[in-house]
Amino acid sequence: MFSSPPSAVVIGASGGIGRALVADLVARGTYGSVFALSRSGGVAAAPAQSGRIELTDEDSIRAAAEHVGRHGPVGLVLVATGILHGPGVSPEKAIRTLDPAAMGAVFAVNTIGPALAAKHFLPLMPRAGRSVFAALSARVGSIEDNRLGGWYAYRASKAALNQILRTLAIEARRTHPGVIIVGLHPGTVTTALSEPFRPDPNALGLFTPETSAAHLLRVLDGLGPEDTGRVFAWDGTRIPA
Repeated sequence: MFSSPPSAVVIGASGGIGRALVADLVARGTYGSVFALSRSGGVAAAPAQSGRIELTDEDSIRAAAEHVGRHGPVGLVLVATGILHGPGVSPEKAIRTLDPAAMGAVFAVNTIGPALAAKHFLPLMPRAGRSVFAALSARVGSIEDNRLGGWYAYRASKAALNQILRTLAIEARRTHPGVIIVGLHPGTVTTALSEPFRPDPNALGLFTPETSAAHLLRVLDGLGPEDTGRVFAWDGTRIPA
């Protein structure tokens, strides 16, 4: 039996939002351990525990989960990874620019990776009592809210992520009735992901990673069992499917 409080896990801890989430969780002091997992490994300052994870490699995800599990149950998992642009990847303005390899890369990180993280980390969460599994989604993943078009791969990958979270929430009711599974829209954050697409620096809803992380954790604090399977914005409003 483990007597210490459950652990918190941040996947994608080398990114701007991920780093800020780790720092905020450590400052709170409510978790027995805070695991900062990233592709590079050693990104976290003590007392957080660094670890390596590659979301496009299931063996890496399995190994990371096994390492975390040796320290006891997990009360919070935050998947703070995502790709919008990069080498060979750019948001599409029209269907004629759709590239299957780029689309596959976007889905591998934004959709399949969080799904595999849930596959291996959900079993570490207690079967009784409140726990949270959350993944960064995006408002543009809302099918109902799509009024501008474009960004085919990114929109579709986040919509698919939202469906996976919803489906997982339904399944988890049978095995982990106290777990809350949600997607989170962090707003537009001053990180490398948003840099080429940011609005005016003074625009409403443009945040530093630290401000966004504080908003997201505040949203999670206010969620109950009735909220599982949904997607919420940084201000706590529900984003339509």
